[in-house]
Amino acid sequence: MLLGVNIDHVATLRNARGGKEPSVIRAAEVCEDNGATSITTHLREDRRHIKDKDVRTLIKKLKTNLNLEMAVTEEMGEIALEIKPHSVCLVPEKREEITTEGGLDVAGQLDKITEFVKKLKDAGIIVSLFIDPSEEQVKAAAQTGAQFIEMHTGQYSEAFGTDREDDEFLKLKKSAALAQTLGLKVNAGHGLNYENVRRMHEIPGLYELNIGHSIISRAIFTGLSAAVREMADLTK
Repeated sequence: MLLGVNIDHVATLRNARGGKEPSVIRAAEVCEDNGATSITTHLREDRRHIKDKDVRTLIKKLKTNLNLEMAVTEEMGEIALEIKPHSVCLVPEKREEITTEGGLDVAGQLDKITEFVKKLKDAGIIVSLFIDPSEEQVKAAAQTGAQFIEMHTGQYSEAFGTDREDDEFLKLKKSAALAQTLGLKVNAGHGLNYENVRRMHEIPGLYELNIGHSIISRAIFTGLSAAVREMADLTK
């Protein structure tokens, strides 16, 4: 499996003081140098962490790929079509949430998302849909024309080490298998850490894991280079 590193929390720390440090650009470079195969950033509507300038600089500086997480809005669509990242991951977004709380309801807004996906694909951008591991959402995702899904692993991560772990893991495994039979490639992410990430190897065909919070948290104690290298080793 490949490793995409989300650097949003580096921007959160920078913005806490309103200055320039730590640099999200330097963080991305360190991640690339230590095993990350892509860099993920979520340009939120309220710009609470990653800013427009960050995205525009990253697209010029990265040696790997920029994966831009964003809501299904006209503003975000225009930004993506302007800068043309390697890939876009469409996610649900609520201003009051601390982090993304669940998957995108593709089945409930199929026409809107299908139209949005088409515009991005026509511009040469790879599109992924961040969805809960459910049969309904996987089938709807396949209908949109998106090339990828990213399975929301939050419920599995919260259940890890409890009697609910196997049930939540099985949902991921079944959803990945279904997606692949429908022609979708499969990524996964949210809440994955240095312990629970190991079971991702039990899911055949997973393409890339997108991990941020646990890596940045580990970096406080070990440094970012070591934190990324360790996670990259675990995902190989």
